[in-house]
Amino acid sequence: MFLPMDLVRIYECLCDSTRLRILALLGGGPLCVCHIQDILGESQVKISKHLAYLKTRGLVESSREGNWMMYSIAAKPSPELKANLACLQDCSREDPVFKRDSTKLTKLRTRLAKPACPCAIRTAAKRST
Repeated sequence: MFLPMDLVRIYECLCDSTRLRILALLGGGPLCVCHIQDILGESQVKISKHLAYLKTRGLVESSREGNWMMYSIAAKPSPELKANLACLQDCSREDPVFKRDSTKLTKLRTRLAKPACPCAIRTAAKRST
């Protein structure tokens, strides 16, 4: 079990570009693994491993919605984590990679009309054929 959130543990989590991108996306609200996978253009295995890393260290939480695992920023982040996530959100507004991720997320949510899982659309399309 980990001790209360400290800066070293937070920075260990933040020292990877994929984890930073995931945390920046989750700053906008809960997402399914497949949302993150589609936006980042990475494999499901890679995204799941990073999410598991963040979850075991207390930065994110998960919940099941039907067949999908939804991830979000920890409900009660420590003041240190809260400050670092706010800094990430500020800095990510200027970075081209993070801006592209944000644009993809906006388009995904607009296309779905709500923050649902795109897998649901694929499943519904398979049933209708």
